[in-house]
Amino acid sequence: MSGIGEGQRGRSLGRSAPLLGVLLVLLAGWCGWSAVQQWRQEANGQALEAARDQAVQGLQEAAAGQLKQLQQQLKNERVQQALQAGDAAAAALAVRESWTGVEHAEVLTADLANAYADPATFGYARLALLEAALAETGPSLRVVRDGGGNRLGLAAPVPLGSLGPAVLYVRQPLLRLTSPLDQVSAPSAGFLGLRQGAHDLVAQGDASLAESAEALARPIPGTPLRLVAAVPNVEPGPLGLGSLASAIVALLLAFIAVLLVVGRGRLPKTLPLPRRAAVAEADHGPTLSESLQMAPPPVAEASTTESAPPPPPPVPAEELAAGIFRAYDIRGVVGSQLTPKTAALIGQAIGTVALEQGLREVVIGRDGRLSGPELAAGLAEGLRRAGCAVIDIGLAPTPVVYYAAFHLRTGTCVAVTGSHNPPEYNGFKVVIGGETLSGDAITDLYQRIIEGRLVQAAEPGDYQQRDVSADYIQRIADDVQLDRPLKVVADAGNGVAGALAPQLLEAIGAEVIPLYCDVDGTFPNHHPDPSEPANLEDLVQTVKRFGADLGVAFDGDGDRLGVVTGEGRIIYADRLLMLFAADVLMRNPGAMVIYDVKCTGKLSDHVLRNGGSPLMWKTGHSLMKAKMRETDAELAGEMSGHFFFKERWFGFDDGLYAAARLLEILAQREETPDEVLAELPEMVATPELKVPVADGTPHALVAMLVAAAQSPDNPYVGGRLSTIDGLRVDFPDGWGLVRASNTTPVLVLRFEGNDEAALERIQALFRSQLQPVLGETPLGF
Repeated sequence: MSGIGEGQRGRSLGRSAPLLGVLLVLLAGWCGWSAVQQWRQEANGQALEAARDQAVQGLQEAAAGQLKQLQQQLKNERVQQALQAGDAAAAALAVRESWTGVEHAEVLTADLANAYADPATFGYARLALLEAALAETGPSLRVVRDGGGNRLGLAAPVPLGSLGPAVLYVRQPLLRLTSPLDQVSAPSAGFLGLRQGAHDLVAQGDASLAESAEALARPIPGTPLRLVAAVPNVEPGPLGLGSLASAIVALLLAFIAVLLVVGRGRLPKTLPLPRRAAVAEADHGPTLSESLQMAPPPVAEASTTESAPPPPPPVPAEELAAGIFRAYDIRGVVGSQLTPKTAALIGQAIGTVALEQGLREVVIGRDGRLSGPELAAGLAEGLRRAGCAVIDIGLAPTPVVYYAAFHLRTGTCVAVTGSHNPPEYNGFKVVIGGETLSGDAITDLYQRIIEGRLVQAAEPGDYQQRDVSADYIQRIADDVQLDRPLKVVADAGNGVAGALAPQLLEAIGAEVIPLYCDVDGTFPNHHPDPSEPANLEDLVQTVKRFGADLGVAFDGDGDRLGVVTGEGRIIYADRLLMLFAADVLMRNPGAMVIYDVKCTGKLSDHVLRNGGSPLMWKTGHSLMKAKMRETDAELAGEMSGHFFFKERWFGFDDGLYAAARLLEILAQREETPDEVLAELPEMVATPELKVPVADGTPHALVAMLVAAAQSPDNPYVGGRLSTIDGLRVDFPDGWGLVRASNTTPVLVLRFEGNDEAALERIQALFRSQLQPVLGETPLGF
């Protein structure tokens, strides 16, 4: 019986062998096909990288050739004679006539007065080129928007006789630079593009890959350009096998299939199959699982075995403006103080600090300033050089950048923004590990750059784009809904808040009338600074014209809020903070409420009467957030319009969210918004007054005033001095303040009194101390 059973099993195995063989052949074919596809994709990537490297070399040579010709023109005798004579027109004409193919040439004085008179028309890229040439004291090159399209711009500093320093600008056809790209060809399944900032100037191949092309980008030495490249991702084989492993498995499977089929054909029909023990003894060949384990691992990319390149050399201190690294952010003039190159160095420094804390992913976003795309691209490049993975949320208010860091669980973000500064400014607000950098942490970034203490990764970090706007609106709308509809005019001042404010306020139940909500980095209607009453005039008129309940205004990056009533009265931020404090303290008795030195003297009493703990602190968004973390405060606010809600929110300053919470409170009351806001304590007060002074002097001037106040001859008899941020003197019937701005070269003043007489007395006292220090500078009060 045993022999019969074994014979039957043998015949069954013999009959199933062809079927098993066919299955193994199919599996072998699948693995083999995958190996071939992976080899093709890898070859495609290698071909693209070879084309990229060839193009980079050609572009570098073309750029160097153009700069060399520019230097030769500067040595031209006719050009030299015209420059020495101070004849800008003759010098430009000599260049055009001696340099074949030049479209345009001109010589401008170093102050670039004509350019800055209308920078939008002149062209920001062109202006940045001229500033770079003057700053670097040598020839510079970049692609500019001029002559009706993209052109190659060259510039070099020159002396212009008795007129002093000047700069020569030359416009060339773009082909003078890009012709080497015609000599290479990207594989049809790849993408190759010449990129400046965020803009592709010339591209070939599959345009759908453009967004991921930064991963294989290479800079064009001596230029702000880079050649970006991308290929489709290599699809792994079965079980995630690489090309070599797939090929080995295919061969093994095919070999086993052949043995099965051939072996069955040779089995003697008269002999029984071996007993089970014998089969077990003979079956010592590798199983499929064992064969996979025996297969060598996929060959690693060559780049992963390379050692990390050396860090960049230290940057000479004179090449990096120390003044842009301010008390609570980084901010400066685009072109002269901030360039894409500077942004890349700052990004690499931020990335280095983040990696030291074990943080790799960084969210970046930018406001609507025209210089934003180039600076954001430079920032991303620097972060990726350090090895950080960049998540770019694109055009977004600063609070949405902060929100994205929480929402995407990175804890780290950088907002490219000039906030409320003039259009020629831009900067960076930095959060690492949930903490906004300020003070020494900002200075440390500068020191790292000039000392060369920057991480240089072997391979650039990843780059991806995300849009979190809908998530941000939904998150707020899920928590805040109005009990009754309110009609609101929203004035974004053409800042980036205009991209979201109307949708957000409508999502919580308001009827919204948008005013200047189209994003325009030239700010054509009024400057986006709601702390300046003059900037609220259009909002006041629009609120009255439409019979709105309220008007809200936002600054350039959306982290500050201004408010006017339906009757057109401006409600300053310190009084709004009273309203917010009373609301928060109803649910959080005893909570800490922080306010800055510019806020009303009535605020402390109001917080105490509502059961809270008031604390006055320094002005500055990062300084306020740091103090909130230290004291576990539920709410903070500044006279400038920054509001920080930890209750029901994340503790960062957010003008859009503050507007939503304001409407929520007003909609809960039966009284009109005007009546509710009129109930808040009010004194006779000035807005923020700003006195321009020489750059670099505000803090020294305030130090002189503080020293005089603390001397035996203290002029502020009967007043209580506070020097935590400038000089604030509180009297029984009012107070006065003078402090140094940390963002612009101005002294910031504010005064408050119980009545007009008290206000005038306090102002006169401060005036008597300020005028001798400031000389003929008008005080404005």
